[in-house]
Amino acid sequence: MEKFLKRKSTISQDSSPTQESRSSDHSQQSSKQSRVDLKDLPADPGLRQKISYYHPNDQDEIRRAYLQKGPCQPHHHKFSQRSIGGVMRRFNHSWFEKYGNWLEYSIEKDAAFCLCCYLFTSDIGKQAGSDSFVSGGFTAWNKKERLEVHVGGPNSAHNQAWNKCQDLMKQKQHIQVALCKQSEQARSEYRTILTASIDCIRFLLRQGLSFHGHDETEDSSNRGNFLELLQFLADHNETISNVVLRNPLKNLKFVTPDIQKDIVNAVANETTNAIIEDLGDDLFAILVDESCDVSSKEQMTVVLRYVDKRGIVLERFLGIVHVIDTTALSRKATIESLFSKHGLSSSRIRGQSYDGASSMQGEFNGLKTLIMKENESAFYIHCFAHQLQLTLIVVAKNHVDIAWFFNLVSTLLNVVGASCKCRDILQEKQAAKVAEALSNGELQSGRELNQETSLKRAADTRWGSHYGTLLNLIVMFSSVIDVLEVIEEDGLDSEQRAEACVLMDSLQSFDFAFNLHLMKTVLGITNDLSLALQRKDQDIVNAMTLVEVSKQQLQMMRDKGWEPLLNEVSSFCNKHGISIPNIDDIFVVGGRSRHKAPQITNLHHYRVELFYTVVDMQLQELNNRFNEVNTELLICVACLNPSDSFSAFNKQRLVRFAQFYPCEFSAVDLLALENQLENYIIDMRSNKEFCEVKGISDLARKLVETKKNIVYPLIYLLLKLALILPVATATVEREFSAMKLIKNRLCDRMGDQWMNDCLVAYIEKDVFDGISNETIIQRFQNMKNRRGQL
Repeated sequence: MEKFLKRKSTISQDSSPTQESRSSDHSQQSSKQSRVDLKDLPADPGLRQKISYYHPNDQDEIRRAYLQKGPCQPHHHKFSQRSIGGVMRRFNHSWFEKYGNWLEYSIEKDAAFCLCCYLFTSDIGKQAGSDSFVSGGFTAWNKKERLEVHVGGPNSAHNQAWNKCQDLMKQKQHIQVALCKQSEQARSEYRTILTASIDCIRFLLRQGLSFHGHDETEDSSNRGNFLELLQFLADHNETISNVVLRNPLKNLKFVTPDIQKDIVNAVANETTNAIIEDLGDDLFAILVDESCDVSSKEQMTVVLRYVDKRGIVLERFLGIVHVIDTTALSRKATIESLFSKHGLSSSRIRGQSYDGASSMQGEFNGLKTLIMKENESAFYIHCFAHQLQLTLIVVAKNHVDIAWFFNLVSTLLNVVGASCKCRDILQEKQAAKVAEALSNGELQSGRELNQETSLKRAADTRWGSHYGTLLNLIVMFSSVIDVLEVIEEDGLDSEQRAEACVLMDSLQSFDFAFNLHLMKTVLGITNDLSLALQRKDQDIVNAMTLVEVSKQQLQMMRDKGWEPLLNEVSSFCNKHGISIPNIDDIFVVGGRSRHKAPQITNLHHYRVELFYTVVDMQLQELNNRFNEVNTELLICVACLNPSDSFSAFNKQRLVRFAQFYPCEFSAVDLLALENQLENYIIDMRSNKEFCEVKGISDLARKLVETKKNIVYPLIYLLLKLALILPVATATVEREFSAMKLIKNRLCDRMGDQWMNDCLVAYIEKDVFDGISNETIIQRFQNMKNRRGQL
């Protein structure tokens, strides 16, 4: 070693100043790019920097990362045209099939590139046309022969670069594998410890549990979930015990946080790849929303909605991205970057849905407008669940009596739920009343009956949750009054006792009882619609039908619901000792002098000013908010509905529906569609298998099962386009709920990539479960290992 160091020193001293200067410059330049994050490498070849700019120690890992992803080939991108020699020319997507192992296309530069020459051009040198495929990009669309010239003969620069790519990806020729190639026993132990680590990671990811502990030293009593689970596995398996933790192989201890993150990243990549593979070259819609995580970072979630090979509508989580700039242009750039990473193209978008924020769906500069300028068939559907939310908010905020009612309920929840003691008293009181009712025969006993209930706190942004609160309040009303009496007598201070006294007076009034049952009935009608809209497989036609059903129910309530409601309120008041005013007496407005109050009867106030007004406001808002159902697009879509022996079928409107998608239906296709529709409707109405089909989702599945999607391909394409149209962003909301579980208060320093990888596996469990350990191991072995444990 000393001899080597002496020689090294001598060489250094003999080096010329010019050489030292070059070495110093190269070191400084390399250090700038050392430790590149492989996950952030640009996918678009037009945005990449030269491979020689990266640190020499990182170049092979970068090359391997690009080779794992494969060439950037947006098959269904709408390639732009430009005039070449007076003729409009563009990139031919069929070239991807012939030159699929190296040809790339840059959406940013509208140019073609060579992946293998980009990775190894500095080692090979130049040849005819090679530089244009690396730096500037090939754009001579009228000269296809240049592609063959670029490939050249067996010893061409391109083929030499391709051979180097193959050598790099052969594990047996990789230096890291060569170092590990010691013996059969060593390889067996290597796979044992890696498989054990993956099994532990599988469990933690599926349960959404954290990996690391505060103190992971061997003396710690709790080393974190991953190490504790691995130890448990080793304690119950002698084979694993021989190589894990206490008996680790040198340089193969797969317990460090970096190794865990690499394995999880491999899991996330394989899960996402499985989703992209399932999507294939099909069309899709996007659902996008934003929310702050526990560390107050704005996170944007992107979900894909598409129809799979079985004819089933799926909504799949694509990824979550931290966005610093929340402008529409920034959001669009973020989505395009995510698409480019996974080989998707925005030209394949056929539907978009957001939460309704102005920067998302603004008419002039919102995200939806920016996407539709480039893709006119990416139709925007305002989230139905969000629109329903807005209808309830309008009623709750714009009607004085209803606003007073909900404020009172909110205050009640704060007072009754102010302490554990109050909640315990409420539970005890309610349990005693249930036991008494059971003994008197007023309630029936049985499985899942009379379970313990509590007053649920309603979420301000989720008005559907108010329905559950009102139901529990009606059931537990007498127990709530008992608790308020306890607080009035034994409250901590006079302010709390006074508040309980005021609440008791307000709750035991006819006004409160009437508003309670009125809003319970109204919210009950819209609650069914709200729950239906949250289904992942909900389609736009069924959603439109459900909206109409809700409108009809509200209209029926207005026409025939007054007497049943009044009887229900009267029964409630008699049960709980609440005085009922004479319906024909003059109504007295609280807080006003009698001579200024309008002279109206109690009947007029409760029936006209409350009942009719609230129902009319709800109906009016439903009509105004759900204006999409009146658009020509959705009127045409409704003609696909198979209910009542395809009674909604209308050939002219279905042809018009196809005209909304010029990229999918040419003039020839439209003529063929007319003939196909005539055969289709006769076949469907005479086929017993399709008599019981109730929605377009069932229809699509049945067509695939009977292979009639092959017989009527154009009609099946119409069905897929209709199913792709998004209904609600409920799936995105679920992803944010998962985010709060994964990145919680104890894990608030979780990195963005780490959180995304964990969320992919946690949310898409069914896809994750179908990925074998062998697949994960292969992906992991091809990834870079920054710390050199492999």
